[in-house]
Amino acid sequence: MRALVARPALWPTALRQVVRLSPRRRPPYLPRPDAAWLAFRMETMYGSTDRPLRPADLVSWLTWCREASSKPDPR
Repeated sequence: MRALVARPALWPTALRQVVRLSPRRRPPYLPRPDAAWLAFRMETMYGSTDRPLRPADLVSWLTWCREASSKPDPR
């Protein structure tokens, strides 16, 4: 989270991604990605589920999401 505090331009993108990655909305209504999906992503990214997400990687991913969503659909 600290990596995002210094980058307010990424706040809307981060919020959008949290909502998109959240499974069905049910109590306690906390927007969190599915644990199995997150474990898969961590293993494909770092080769292990034990390694914590690096703040720089989070910022890079959110920047990519923002840029990808601002481009017109090529279809």
